[in-house]
Amino acid sequence: MTTTHDLPQAKYLKDYQSPDYTISHIDLEARLDDMSTQVTAILDIERQGNHQKPLMLDGSDLELISISLDGIALMSDQYVVSETHLTVYSVPDKCQLRIVNQISPVQNKSLEGLYKSDGAFCTQCEAEGFRRITYYLDRPDVLATYHTTIVAKESEYPYLLSNGNLVETGSLEQGYHYAKWEDPFPKPCYLFALVAGNFDKLSDEFVTASQRQVQLEIYVDQGNVSRAEHAMDSLKRSMRWDEEVYGLEYDLDRYMIVAVDFFNMGAMENKGLNLFNSKYVLADKKSATDTDYHGIESVIAHEYFHNWTGNRVTCRDWFQLSLKEGLTVFRDQEFSADMGSRAVNRIQQVDLLRSRQFSEDAGPMAHPIRPEKVIEMNNFYTATVYDKGAEVIRMIHTLLGQSNFRKGMDLYFERHDGQAVTCDDFVQAMQDASGIDLEQFKRWYFQAGTPTVSASWKYDVDQNQLTLSLSQRNDSFPENKPSVIPVKLQFISEDGQSIAINTQGDQSQVLILNESTQTFQFDRIESPVIPVLFEGFSAPVKLEQTIPELDLLRIVQYAQDGFARWDAMQSFCTRVILTGELSYFDEHKSLYQALLQKLDGDLELYAELLEIPDIQTLAEQVDEIDVFQIQSQIDALKESLANALSKELIEAYHLLNDDKSQDERRLVGVRALKNQVLLLLAHSSEQDAISELAKLQYTSSDTMTEQLGALKAAKVANTSLFAELMKDFDTRWQHDGLIMDKWFGLYAQVDDDDTLSRLEKLQSHRSYNPDNPNRVRALIGQFIMNNPKQFHRPDGKGYALLTSELIRLNESNPQVASRLITPLLSWKKYSQPQKKLMQMELQRLSEVDNLSPDLYEKVEAALS
Repeated sequence: MTTTHDLPQAKYLKDYQSPDYTISHIDLEARLDDMSTQVTAILDIERQGNHQKPLMLDGSDLELISISLDGIALMSDQYVVSETHLTVYSVPDKCQLRIVNQISPVQNKSLEGLYKSDGAFCTQCEAEGFRRITYYLDRPDVLATYHTTIVAKESEYPYLLSNGNLVETGSLEQGYHYAKWEDPFPKPCYLFALVAGNFDKLSDEFVTASQRQVQLEIYVDQGNVSRAEHAMDSLKRSMRWDEEVYGLEYDLDRYMIVAVDFFNMGAMENKGLNLFNSKYVLADKKSATDTDYHGIESVIAHEYFHNWTGNRVTCRDWFQLSLKEGLTVFRDQEFSADMGSRAVNRIQQVDLLRSRQFSEDAGPMAHPIRPEKVIEMNNFYTATVYDKGAEVIRMIHTLLGQSNFRKGMDLYFERHDGQAVTCDDFVQAMQDASGIDLEQFKRWYFQAGTPTVSASWKYDVDQNQLTLSLSQRNDSFPENKPSVIPVKLQFISEDGQSIAINTQGDQSQVLILNESTQTFQFDRIESPVIPVLFEGFSAPVKLEQTIPELDLLRIVQYAQDGFARWDAMQSFCTRVILTGELSYFDEHKSLYQALLQKLDGDLELYAELLEIPDIQTLAEQVDEIDVFQIQSQIDALKESLANALSKELIEAYHLLNDDKSQDERRLVGVRALKNQVLLLLAHSSEQDAISELAKLQYTSSDTMTEQLGALKAAKVANTSLFAELMKDFDTRWQHDGLIMDKWFGLYAQVDDDDTLSRLEKLQSHRSYNPDNPNRVRALIGQFIMNNPKQFHRPDGKGYALLTSELIRLNESNPQVASRLITPLLSWKKYSQPQKKLMQMELQRLSEVDNLSPDLYEKVEAALS
């Protein structure tokens, strides 16, 4: 059991102090070897302020070989080495420190620092991984220029890559060669990257707005270069978009992306050399779905946009993480909206926010987007910091408008280029550029929890006046002061007409709710109307409103905003599921019939409108989660709709299947809607017909999107067919782990008596590697998130399986473990016996020897 003196210690934002020393330049040489890579670091160090404190450098899992100060070797009494630090005494105001240390990349299973991945060396330094490479001031407010030399065997590692511009290459004795890289832009060490391997390379170029030529290179495993073309195209579109929308050009001679299979995150924005999980680079129609294509485009853009929002201007400390992540997520969301369906992109963003971030806000790990306290820095990488952080930026954009927001961005870069700054610095730039007071708005940065907005309205037929009353509260944090909440509003009439809100004839308006309760009056409203509140999800809040079910269906049918239509449909279905009330089933059915008959327009949006809320979404609507009751009512609604609409669904399926469009944008919508129709049909009693359609779609389709859609339908409709098709899929793709992740994920979602034994067998499958985060997330992650009845089994074996995996990962990769534990953290919200069983597993984790800080912080918070 972890003893008291072993307990990880919390860090607090209020305790931030600027560094006692800074490093202005580092010469780094890495002589690569699996077991004993030698790293030489020459640091230009300068004292900050008037003090005589020793120099304390961070270091972890390093073997110190030698240390010298200004060319003189230090004696053993001039420095101290501990498990976490190298302390040097009597350091001059300015000096040069030379450190030689040794590390073992092949034994590094944490995938932090420098490690070996499928025959290639690569790095991951955010948040605190650089200290696993050499001793350094591993904090984001120490910015240095880098000169990096990499030495390795040329036959095994022909490509030697690092940040910045390539300045020299050459051959050495005994088959070794070297490459020297120079990054002229000062950066924190978390942005350092090094890669050495034997890859295939896709090359291209980009000409900037100022006519500079930039060399573009994507490095992938051999044989995969053709699957990198979509990533390259996405990169060029991102670069052009950032120039056109924000006036931001790329600043180095080359931009490189390396795709690796073993990676804890999606990607990393290291300056000029982005490291990517191969999941977000490799794609072709036969191996990747349309969702994969969208994900690649989004993540490529996100990491490229970090070049300015994160690299050129970075965080002062890790409590400010949303400064770069929230802002960059907002930027990649807007890029994706401009590249595709704005409505569908917004729906998917909000769906993710509600199912993950809202529960985080209501759980034991609730924190504001700028946290005040943390134990393990890796636990900062949350839906709150990223996704809610993006919503906060979006609200600033809404309050200021596009023109003033751009002025604010320009001022932000003008003031802070090359600096490590805070969230307050960003908001101040927005305020100064626009002249709009954002002081109260800053509460979004330091108040946790999801506000609930209650809305009611009254129409005065004699005065032609509508009175709208809005109030806000925070159930998880009732002590919170009122936030600034932009409420984008539209009125529609009962016959579907948009109603002008004011005398200028505007059909939408943004109200500002900044008090506990406010009332708004609208004149010249000549007939009863239906308010459509929070168009486009204008604020990350929960909405309580007394609105009749038929009015929700009218919003679905008539609202101009695609998000508002989807949101109303979700609200309607949620009421039906949670109450079991089918009073308006005929109206619901008629609306679906209308959607299925109108196979033009935004078909991706129609696919979203047909989707029934899942249990993760519905869990946010109840005080106590009864998994089996809720899932049973979800299934009942699907079965009722599928049986009542089977004729229309089959007709729509055949029309979509016969679509001969050559427009790829439309075909994406066709595939999305066809798969949604087939999946809904799978819940009907027409099992033979559905099985035939599913098998035909799987065998005749040449896209992974359609094949995966067929497998999902077969999983619901026909167990034996599903097994047959999955066997074929395994035979076809067994040598490609990235594609097999889809196979593992589907099997993890099968709900039957053999689920747990099947999962154990799959962990011994030839394509499964327990050290690969993608495999673990595909199998265990999909099981715990998307197989609710088996994960929440009354015997507790689903929870026990997860706990055993967490204990294993605690030793090798605590970052992945920390993300997988999420479903257990909300144990208090479940009904019995699930509540007690989840608590028992958390208690079991708390008693593990040497529990990592990543898990300790979350387990302690959950049990407190």
